Amino acid sequence: MYRDYLDLLGRGWVVEVDGKVVGFSYADKTDASIWALFVAQDYEGRGIAKRLLNAAVDWLFALGHESVHLSTSKDTRADKFYTSQGWTRSVLNDRDAGFRLTRKATTFEGS
Repeated sequence: MYRDYLDLLGRGWVVEVDGKVVGFSYADKTDASIWALFVAQDYEGRGIAKRLLNAAVDWLFALGHESVHLSTSKDTRADKFYTSQGWTRSVLNDRDAGFRLTRKATTFEGS
């Protein structure tokens, strides 16, 4: 099952510092979701999560998805992070929040 997720259904990214993996993200192309995004606590606040999230989102948009979604526990650092990144937040239930990011329309000057 994990091999399917890692090889067939999506893509993952890692950030290494001095040969040590300090963060990773994973996007599922079948439902345009962010399946995982984690950064080691000692490396938070360095922009690693933003880079990992952007890589995953850019890949999903490049595949043609119009929006990307994810869920996380309410009132956590992750909840605050996705809100700060401009994602639209909704309450899924007593425990979880859902987030959606929609692709922005590209406009060209002179068009």
